[in-house]
Amino acid sequence: MRAAVSRSGTQPLEIIDLPSRPIRAHEIRVKVRAAGVNPVDWKMREGGPLRMLRGLFGPFGPFVVGQDFSGEIIELGAKATDLKLGGRVVGGTNFSRNQQGAYAEEVIVQRDQIATLPSNVSFEQAAALPIPVATAWIALQEHQSIGKGHKVLVLGASGGVGLATIQLARMLGAETFGVCSTRNVALVEEIGAKAIDYTLGDPLEAAKALGPFDLILHAVGTATYPLAACRALLTPKGIVDLVVIQPGDYLAFATSKNVNTLLGVPTRTRLEPAVRAVSEGAYKPLIEERFTLADAESAHTRSKSGKVVGKLLILPNG
Repeated sequence: MRAAVSRSGTQPLEIIDLPSRPIRAHEIRVKVRAAGVNPVDWKMREGGPLRMLRGLFGPFGPFVVGQDFSGEIIELGAKATDLKLGGRVVGGTNFSRNQQGAYAEEVIVQRDQIATLPSNVSFEQAAALPIPVATAWIALQEHQSIGKGHKVLVLGASGGVGLATIQLARMLGAETFGVCSTRNVALVEEIGAKAIDYTLGDPLEAAKALGPFDLILHAVGTATYPLAACRALLTPKGIVDLVVIQPGDYLAFATSKNVNTLLGVPTRTRLEPAVRAVSEGAYKPLIEERFTLADAESAHTRSKSGKVVGKLLILPNG
């Protein structure tokens, strides 16, 4: 199979042919129809804790990049009896399970990593979901129990995680506010949040009159919106969930009960509510641009700009 691999953080992604390994009893092999691009994909190339952990606990051999995927089941393990050949699925790979990434013509995963796709949900729509949805779901339902009567503030509302959080919070009945630029105000309000335009002044100051908040989903970085200012906007039991982690944040994790970090690992239980919502028209994945596997490096360059609205996709078999 063809796959995009990373040799180092300074070399462009390389497209190579890799052998397909045999699957185990609880695994399935999926032909990838679309793979989602996430900032964590290129951050793992550049180094840091995730790249180190992947090197320690991930599979041997070339580093195949990517996690989010959608596609069709082309092989079933002996104990994957609840699934069918040809089944349409969405999910995420997991290097801690010795799995290669999703920028490839096929992936091998376990049953609890995928959700079944209804016929009216496209592969491209589905590939926009896994990490953003898993991240948002953990914040909204595992770190908190957000529902009717709660308030959620999203910093970085027009990115993949921000858009997922707004839509899921709306589905759960929460009142949601999203910080974004002028050009994205209409989008943020269309999907269910009250927009706070950061070009008009300090958005955290503007948020004071709208809070306090049960959850602040921080997808920007505390260099832009300081943690102390965010915590001042919380209810007594509110929390700040950090998607972007910076060195100065580690002390807060150790000493504060109202600061968490997020690592969005896609699972069936985290994906199914969003898949169902897409099928029913209650959740709209937003796709900004599509790339071929050969252009995966260009997709990462685009992602690094920090100006992506929604999701970038790679089409390995396109």
